[in-house]
Order: sequence, then C-alpha cells, then structure tokens
Amino acid sequence: MRIHHLDCVSSCPLGGWLMDGRSISLRGKLASRCTLVETGSELVLIDTALGLRDIAATTTRLSPFFRALMAPELREEVTAVRQIEALGYSARDVRHIVLTHLDFDHAGGLDDFPEASIHMMRAEHDAATRQRTWLDRQRFRPQQWHSQVRWQMYAQPAGERWFGFDAVRSLWGLPAEILLVPLAGHTAGHAGVAVRDGARWWFLAGDAYFDRREMEATPRCRSGLRFYQWMMEVDRSARLSNQARLRDLVAQHGDELVVRSSHDPYEMEADLGHPLTSAAPVGVHAAPHLTAVPDGIHRAPERSMGATSWRR
Repeated sequence: MRIHHLDCVSSCPLGGWLMDGRSISLRGKLASRCTLVETGSELVLIDTALGLRDIAATTTRLSPFFRALMAPELREEVTAVRQIEALGYSARDVRHIVLTHLDFDHAGGLDDFPEASIHMMRAEHDAATRQRTWLDRQRFRPQQWHSQVRWQMYAQPAGERWFGFDAVRSLWGLPAEILLVPLAGHTAGHAGVAVRDGARWWFLAGDAYFDRREMEATPRCRSGLRFYQWMMEVDRSARLSNQARLRDLVAQHGDELVVRSSHDPYEMEADLGHPLTSAAPVGVHAAPHLTAVPDGIHRAPERSMGATSWRR
C-alpha cells in the first residue's frame, strides 16, 4: 500500500486570521485534502476536491454564495486529476473514489475519473439529492454528478467495529485495508475513511473537525472555523459527539493511527513537507512519459507537485 497526500484547490475563506490563525489579510488559507492510495493493482482516491469542469464553468457549477465566501484557488494544475497525472498515472487508473461526503469542494472532481466506482454512505446520497433547504442547494451541486450511474451506496445499520466505532463498512471491490466509518453531523451521511498503512492507520476524518486543536484533550477552535462548522452542520449533537469520539481515538490509540481533517492547513503542511503557499512548479502538471509496470498501472518516476508519498 502506498499513500500520496495531495492538497487540491485550496480555499481562501473570508475571515483571515480567524480561519487559519496566521493570515493578515481579509482572507485565510485552508487546505483541501485528497488522498491517493495505490493498492498494488489499482488506484483509490479519497475525495476529489474541485475538478476541471468546476474551473472551466465556475459560475454554473459552484454557487455564488460559496464562491464569494470561500474563494477557491481555481488553478487547473492543482486539481486532483492533474496532480495524479504529474505522478505518472492516468485518470483511468483511478478505479475507485471513496467520498467522505458530497459537499461541492469534496466531490467536484468526480467527472474527471471516468472509470471509477464511487463509494459513499446512502444517507449522504439521500440528503444531497433531496435538496431540501437553501443551504443544501448551495453545498450539494447536482451539476457535478454526471457519474451517478457509478455510485455505490452503503446503509448505516450493517457493518463491523473499528477502534470502538460501529457500522464500519468494508467496500465492494476494495481491499480490507480501506474502510468507511460513519461520522454524521456535518452532513447526514458524512463519513471518515480509514486506510491501513503497514502497522498503522491513516484516518481521514473529512469535515468532522476543521482545527487540529479540536483533537487535543482540551479542545480549541479558531472562531471563524467554529462559526463555519455551526453554519454547515445538520446535526449538532451528532457532530460534537463524533468529535469527542475522535478525541478519545487519538488519546487512546495515537501510536496506532494518524487522524487528519480535510481542511486544517497545518496538518496538510506536515504531510506535504512544505507550506500551502508554495506554488506548483511551472509545467509540472503535464503528464511525464509513461512506463508500463507489472501491475497494469502506468507509472513514471515521481515528481514533486504538492504531493508527498508514504510507502509501507
């Protein structure tokens, strides 16, 4: 198993320091984490961030509200598909996408991967497609969902246990080292994704928390992020309960796993090994020469492109 950490189309939300704890301008800087996993025979992508079509047709694909609030950095070279190509792969090598949830900034790149089966909780599908509220219509964008024929949904009641979490789902067609862990609250079907990396796990908690300090014994959160989480939550009790469970997970099993949110810039920088403000090298988005390897995936020598790889 090999894991690549990608920061894809970061956002610059209104609030500056109140959002990231360091910006001196009106806008802050948050990460947009995607994770690429090599299973040996195929690629698995966890979340997609925004995609090529979002950049090409921003005004129709994204809501005016979130364009103004979050101001995503709409550069083609930092989309997941371009970063994956820069690592030497093809978009068609991504055979599975596992979604933490269907918010526009997590599912916008689904159309970029035409061969991928897409895995999510059924509760997420049902809530997103209902479009009940004004906020639902801003955050869940059917314009991004041309891939629905390839969606695989999982019901909550069935499942195994994982470090005390119930109803954890193994996923059709994927190895047992990748699990979907229900974490409702931010959205109705929000989930974390656990990936076993040798002797430890990476637990990608999506938007279950935004500030890394929320995982400390005495949790803290920047006021801008606290407001944003309150604004976006659909079940406050469930969200706070799941945050508490994640804190217990870190406290009790911190030597066995690494927990990461989707948007904390400090966590992302630790995994990338450089600041989010570092621009991708010019031209690196062009796919290098491809070389066939025995497992059927085309691979070229790795190149630095806002991605860091870990191999067990």
